[in-house]
Amino acid sequence: MATISRSNTVFALELLRTLSHENPSGNIFVSPLSISSAMAMVYLGAKGDTAAQMAQALAFSLDTDVHADFQRLNADINSPSASYILKLANRLYGENTANFLPTFLDATQKIYQADLRAVDFIGASETCRAEINSWVEEQTENKIKDLLKPGSVSSMTRLTLVNAIYFKGNWMNRFDEANTQEMPFKNETRPVQMMYQMKKLPYNYIPDHGLQILELPYVDEELSMFILLPEVPEDGSNPLLKVHNPKTALHK
Repeated sequence: MATISRSNTVFALELLRTLSHENPSGNIFVSPLSISSAMAMVYLGAKGDTAAQMAQALAFSLDTDVHADFQRLNADINSPSASYILKLANRLYGENTANFLPTFLDATQKIYQADLRAVDFIGASETCRAEINSWVEEQTENKIKDLLKPGSVSSMTRLTLVNAIYFKGNWMNRFDEANTQEMPFKNETRPVQMMYQMKKLPYNYIPDHGLQILELPYVDEELSMFILLPEVPEDGSNPLLKVHNPKTALHK
């Protein structure tokens, strides 16, 4: 499973680099694993040059069984835990008049737990869009609504591969609500409520990249959030997160 983890990391960094280049001044929120999982299902049905180009873009190793690795990864992610909720769900929505290879459908079900829902894209594309959005909303505990915007599916759509990921956990070092205070939001003109804590936390610094790394563990330390913070630019603009070693003042 280490191989697919490396592939997903390489893809995630390249994706972030591309998105940042296209949107240099805006905020980006993306789940690379969701994209990798959905595209891996596409890759499952690809052959020849298409498969080769997809493997290159997704940084898949041709020497390993990518889908077996994803199967183990998905099982690990969806394994129950007493200290957090983490689940990854996949589903296929296919035009009910289209003929999909049974071997492809069997493989997506077995490896990615993605069943096929037959829908009427040709005659009722907007109804299909609403159904897909409803499924995503259900899988994410009502956190992601209206994923597919009007016009994103049409009568020409034949197959939609959908991935939803949901996480909920408690910090090992919880923020004190009494320390939440109004502070100016950088690059904006309005103040917002900021959480704050002073705490000694796992920290590292990579001089070659001018990068600070902070770990925020969740309860039982099974999972952690890692925050990567570049150095403050010469123009003096300040990031939202302020990190000091050995003690950490965290603004979020």
